[in-house]
Amino acid sequence: MNLELNQHRVLVVGAAGTIGKAVALAFLKEGCFVVMLDQREVNLEMPIHLKDRCHALKGDVQDAADVDRSVAYCQEHLGGLDHAVYAVGAGSGKYGFPFWNLSPSDWPRVMDVNLMGAVHLAHAFAPEATVKPGRTLCLMASVAGQIGSQTDPPYSAAKAALINFMQCVAKDFAPYGARANAIAPGMIPSALNQSVWASSQVGLSDKETISYAQWGEEKLKRTSPMGQWQRPEDCASMVTYLASHHARHITGQVLNIDGGQVMHA
Repeated sequence: MNLELNQHRVLVVGAAGTIGKAVALAFLKEGCFVVMLDQREVNLEMPIHLKDRCHALKGDVQDAADVDRSVAYCQEHLGGLDHAVYAVGAGSGKYGFPFWNLSPSDWPRVMDVNLMGAVHLAHAFAPEATVKPGRTLCLMASVAGQIGSQTDPPYSAAKAALINFMQCVAKDFAPYGARANAIAPGMIPSALNQSVWASSQVGLSDKETISYAQWGEEKLKRTSPMGQWQRPEDCASMVTYLASHHARHITGQVLNIDGGQVMHA
């Protein structure tokens, strides 16, 4: 399928992360110009001929000014912005069952990174999104935001709020021909997923602890009908599709990349 995204201008926020890297590379392979924002160094392995199409910026999503500057960079150096992607996720670093294992003080940063960072991006992108039809915003949510996951309540609540906010954005963008959607990954090998495993092992005896691989296998058997890990590339493929004209009537939706973990019957 030809997505016809050649020469489109894309901002990927959270490009140093597992999914963010995959998203940035997928857009580059489609012939897009990609600006990548992260507070960490972005180490993106790519063919040499793609390197002149991307640029990395350092910034913190919790700082609205940093996000504003990334959009301003796109406007100055690319002449505008067609698509913006928020591929950021952060947990509390603690195992949240029951929820009082955590303290209210564990919540603010998780909400700031997962929700408010996306709010900063949506506000910065709005002037670009509403100037010409076809612009898109994609936010990285989670299956945890749909099922009241007890693993990390602050993360679950933040992603649920993110989904709700995305729907508000989609309604406001629609009269301008712009769209907003969310991707909800299930089980993807990543630093965030590994931190969930690590937090679940805290306080266990040596006999009770299990490896990351064993933990993942057991969790997949319990939660996913297909019983397989999802890949970052699976999410990236959906993000690029949603940015294309083939998805021109898809807006306000949550697309689950989860092997059937969440089914709304």
